[in-house]
Amino acid sequence: MKETPFYGREDELERLRLLTKKKTSSLVVIKGRRRIGKSRLILEFSQEIPSLIFTGLPPTKETTDQMQRDDFMRQMERLLGLRGLKAEDWGDLFWHLGKEVSNKRILVVLDEINWMGSLDPTFLGKLKSAWDLYFKNNPQLILTLSGSVSSWIDKNILSSTGFMGRTSLELVLEELSLPICNMFWRKKKISAYEKFKILSVTGGVPRYLEEIDPNLTAEQNIHNLAFRKGGLLVEEFDRIFSDLFSKRSPLYKEIVSRLAEGDATLDQISTAIQLEKGGTLSDYLKDLVEIGYVAQDHTWNLKNKIQSNLCKFRLKDNYLRFYLKYIEPHRSQIEKNRKIPLPGWSAIMGLSFENLVLNNFNQLCPLLGIAPEKVLYDNPYFERATKIKAGCQIDYLIQDKFNTLYLCEVKFSKDPIGVDVIAEVEAKIAHLKTPKGFSIRPILIHVNGVTDACEESDFFAKIIAFDQLLED
Repeated sequence: MKETPFYGREDELERLRLLTKKKTSSLVVIKGRRRIGKSRLILEFSQEIPSLIFTGLPPTKETTDQMQRDDFMRQMERLLGLRGLKAEDWGDLFWHLGKEVSNKRILVVLDEINWMGSLDPTFLGKLKSAWDLYFKNNPQLILTLSGSVSSWIDKNILSSTGFMGRTSLELVLEELSLPICNMFWRKKKISAYEKFKILSVTGGVPRYLEEIDPNLTAEQNIHNLAFRKGGLLVEEFDRIFSDLFSKRSPLYKEIVSRLAEGDATLDQISTAIQLEKGGTLSDYLKDLVEIGYVAQDHTWNLKNKIQSNLCKFRLKDNYLRFYLKYIEPHRSQIEKNRKIPLPGWSAIMGLSFENLVLNNFNQLCPLLGIAPEKVLYDNPYFERATKIKAGCQIDYLIQDKFNTLYLCEVKFSKDPIGVDVIAEVEAKIAHLKTPKGFSIRPILIHVNGVTDACEESDFFAKIIAFDQLLED
């Protein structure tokens, strides 16, 4: 059987390896959105150390805490060769596990711990007691807790007084960088634009990229994944929301549906979904941000270099936007195996392109000649309109310590971009309230080239093509 390629995560692997050189036990937390590669990272690390990996049952309406314990017990019996265990209490199960791993070099993993323990209010207390009484006494043991619901992990483990100060390492897995995504094409001679079409749907999510066949066109790949019955990206949206949000999933879907149309303030989201902007809506948005599906982009004061309370929320996950706008409207036809025409690329690409740029700050900085540690702020930037000044909205603004502003125009076009873009950027510069002593360097980031007239105008300090972001 051909092994699925494992790309990236070298830094995370190295940090895990360092734990094996410690002379004390380690408690590790790994979190990140669904399909981001948590389990695969654990599997790769487990090749280097004796391991016991336990996984929670995916939740359904019928799943109970007893079912979770029963399944955990069966996993213990298979992995450890034990017989006659009882699954009446998590404390007893952890005691048996602690006894088996008390004096050996070993990695113990509780994967999807939020599934495993969320139905039993005593689960975390008993896990904390097991750590203190059994697991931590083995200096060769690494206990790893992994899950997709970052907010549950933050609240119940990282911010819990019971676990406070006990974690040795916290890893948050983000989307893969563009150079790592590029490796999934396995050095095939494919144009940057064709890769961009795929990435506008998948983003840097490794599980989605694993399904790419480099021998097929972007359109063929997307058709197979997103517009055929049983395709991974057809079913994925329902799994995300049922697995992570359970009974609350309709409200989360309303929020991301609004954000699929473009970024929005809390007030705008509240109006769109007809929900008061108090605690409930803020909590739901916080969950989506912590899991990694939504970004909360704060603007800031250029002169005082202070982050503002003003912010907008942005759907940073390219797959969710593609599903809501182009798969869901045709879902019934897809289920009937009807042929669905692919949507026009121009309608999809603008916001997806911005996400790919915003998610790849470390690839952009060298191309701009900026040292990342010299950057004070980088985000989509906006200023509200006042009675005496028009508002301002900038795709991406980077401010460094030397009072230089890199005003990035992130522009998708099927055809080379002409000189018309210069007037658009000049208008943004004019509306931007720039303090004295600041320099502005306009930057154009594009996909399909620029015209000679645009390049020869010498207006932009840098013109950066998408294929440059793909390069290592």
